[in-house]
Amino acid sequence: MNIQQLEYIIAVDNSRHFVKAAEKCFVTQATLSMMIKKLEEELNAKIFDRSRQPVIPTEIGKKIIKQAKVILQESRRLTEIVEEEQGELTGELRIGIIPTLAPYLLPLFMKSFLQKYPSVRLKISELTTDDIIHKLEEHDLDAGLLSTPLNQSSLIEQPLFYEEFVVYASAKDKLLSKKYVLAKDIDINRLCLLEEGHCLRSQVFNLCELKNKAKQVSQFDFATGSIEMLKRIVETNQGITILPFLSLKDMTEKQKENIRQFRNPAPAREIGLVTYRYFVKEQLIKGLKEEILKNIPPGMKTSSRKELVNI
Repeated sequence: MNIQQLEYIIAVDNSRHFVKAAEKCFVTQATLSMMIKKLEEELNAKIFDRSRQPVIPTEIGKKIIKQAKVILQESRRLTEIVEEEQGELTGELRIGIIPTLAPYLLPLFMKSFLQKYPSVRLKISELTTDDIIHKLEEHDLDAGLLSTPLNQSSLIEQPLFYEEFVVYASAKDKLLSKKYVLAKDIDINRLCLLEEGHCLRSQVFNLCELKNKAKQVSQFDFATGSIEMLKRIVETNQGITILPFLSLKDMTEKQKENIRQFRNPAPAREIGLVTYRYFVKEQLIKGLKEEILKNIPPGMKTSSRKELVNI
């Protein structure tokens, strides 16, 4: 058994095709097939069901491939240890980030991070929470930036900051007559939400206790995957929505007039940096964390959290 064989079975699992996997590994299909066959004989286990198209791993094959990913991660750690001792930060950092955070947090730290670490390549994917968790466990991502806690024993969470929620209402809404808003003040029949699959939607549900309230059938019922679209819909359809603090950054002065804060203790979401428990790129993650905390607005760090309720 060798590292190359483990790379080959992971390549086949990713592409589900021996020829495509061979191309990605820069070897002939015959060489790749022979090496995988030798590994199967050594383990006395069939890793792939070759009778299926596309090729799929057997049940024992899935377990072998999962462990192979751990072994490869750990083997790469040897090079990283040397680089860290020499004071170098190099390589690729694959990050998953939720859509309600990506357009607002990434511009705050990406430029300074890349300038500080010119030998590091950031590969960023905008994904739902469930997809990030899955890809972390499958070693397809190195880290996730998302709302925590996740309560997943396989993951390590590092809280970064707390992001307060605010109400955004149309210009003539009666809520704007209030200085501060309570959750019970929100008319759920006019509330615009993100579509299913977004953690922000679940957090708003918890805040407004929508599960315990009856929602009337209205003429207009809208859900979107974009916070920016939520803003536009509220402005044109006399609705209301709930937004995270960072999404307010590029609002015009006129739009800011339609924002109302919740009365303390204000609801907020915890944003964390999440890695798999066998994660090895420790110095890269440390550098990423430091750069994020250096560039977020004052008062959002976990150490300075005051009068907020995590939802």
